[in-house]
Amino acid sequence: MNKAADRLGKRATDRKDSMALAPDRFDYAPITERPIIRWPGNARVAFWVAPNMEFFEYLPENRPTQPDIPHYSRMDYGNRVGFWRMLDVLNKHKVRACCCLNLELLDHFPEIKDAMIAADWDYMAHGLYNSRPIYDYTEEQERAYWQDFITHVKEMTGKRLKGRLGGGAGYTVRTDDLMAETGCLYHTSWIIDDQPWPINVRGGQKFIYVPYTGQTNDAGMLAWNREADYFLQMIKDQFDTLYREGAENGRVMCLSLHPHNIGRPNAAKHLDEALHYILGHDGVWNTTADDIAEYYIANCYDQVSAWIAEHKQ
Repeated sequence: MNKAADRLGKRATDRKDSMALAPDRFDYAPITERPIIRWPGNARVAFWVAPNMEFFEYLPENRPTQPDIPHYSRMDYGNRVGFWRMLDVLNKHKVRACCCLNLELLDHFPEIKDAMIAADWDYMAHGLYNSRPIYDYTEEQERAYWQDFITHVKEMTGKRLKGRLGGGAGYTVRTDDLMAETGCLYHTSWIIDDQPWPINVRGGQKFIYVPYTGQTNDAGMLAWNREADYFLQMIKDQFDTLYREGAENGRVMCLSLHPHNIGRPNAAKHLDEALHYILGHDGVWNTTADDIAEYYIANCYDQVSAWIAEHKQ
């Protein structure tokens, strides 16, 4: 009898705490029941483009006697050729990107750095190189890593780092806490939602998820052995759904690009068509992840946090 009562009590406690599932970083809430988000200009969709600006080492630190020619060459094609083709299309459509930045790229390719600055891009952290993850960092090492990243981006571009995508850079269990501690605002790696959402951090700072994507991501052209025309149709289909749903409650759409993929001769024209399609609609906020994070924290965060607290009771 006592064991049965204990089980019932535990289930009741579990139900009460079920809004915060492992790893206890964010609370669960159906998107159909949340407070309404209104983007600037009453836009339905906040649309942002995330070029992954990457450098892969010829001799990766974790296997210094094993040259990785395929990865090195693929990334190098993107930096030699693909970036410039992609940039022309983004500039044509007046898209100010927020790139996922391998920090050392700023030093290796000053021409790319200058072009990104000229286009007024924003930057989020994506590791030093795509071949050096931080999984084994101690807290002190990771704290120094974030301070160095923020300082170097500011010195090289004039911009303040506000967010990150992990990817090849990896993570630790403290990454969100340490980012928030340094004044960063968002982490895109979780890919949990079509709206921004509060992330719980130990210091209590206002820190959020900004929607990134594994779907409208040109990496799939390699992973799925699909070509750029197929990717174009995916982009249109994704946008159409989010645009329809955004009439009721604002949505975010991210388009993730890699210069070595979308910058190929047969692919760039499909990016051109995709941007023409999306930006040809009224009610689209052409923006960056930095701006989405700042707007959400200033205009939506408190309301959503209060709603979460109320529904936990």
